[in-house]
Amino acid sequence: MNIIFYIASLVALVATVMVVTRKNAIHALLYLVVSLLAVSVIFFISGAPFVAALEVIVYAGAIMVLFVFAIMMLNLGKDSTQKESRLMNFGAWIIPALLCLILLCELIYVFFSYDAGYRNVRVIEAAEVSDSLFGGYVLAVELTGMLLMAGIVGAYHIGKEKKREYHRYLQLNEEEHE
Repeated sequence: MNIIFYIASLVALVATVMVVTRKNAIHALLYLVVSLLAVSVIFFISGAPFVAALEVIVYAGAIMVLFVFAIMMLNLGKDSTQKESRLMNFGAWIIPALLCLILLCELIYVFFSYDAGYRNVRVIEAAEVSDSLFGGYVLAVELTGMLLMAGIVGAYHIGKEKKREYHRYLQLNEEEHE
């Protein structure tokens, strides 16, 4: 199991470095998904399958969809369609696909060679998670929700196209010239 941990850690590190070094936002998002999946594998190997599932569902699923929508909303002009057409190029998908294939092979190996007596894994019920989140950490959870909402509202206002406002005299002259 140690070798699986080290391979997943290496995949996470490589993918995270690729997130930081990519100029194209979509490529960086692909590598971020791979990095989050690798962290999920690490959690599963460490004996926390519930946290691994939450990592995949919440981060690699929901938050990545929000990032993709934010990038789609920030369409930067005519040359962005040319850039988007290059995203379908096979070369852009080789490294993320290879890293995901490594993680898939690790997961298959772990699932089929997992010995139930190897680790003392306790199944965590949803009620325990909710008691933990909304018990002692209720303030932190609520503040995080408010912070996310403020980020969404701020992103909307920053990305919104501003309407030009002219003095009524200039508007009349502009309409006459059209």
